[in-house]
Amino acid sequence: MREIITLQCSECKERNYSTTKNKKTTTGRLELKKFCNRCRKHQVHKESK
Repeated sequence: MREIITLQCSECKERNYSTTKNKKTTTGRLELKKFCNRCRKHQVHKESK
């Protein structure tokens, strides 16, 4: 039931991370604050297709 998703930086739009989420329990889009190598600081990363 878990699906692989990619996380995209909200500032520079680079896809930096991939992770899994349970589609049954988490129906909305995932948002995590992670380090972006291009921006060189912690930014909000959102789930992308």
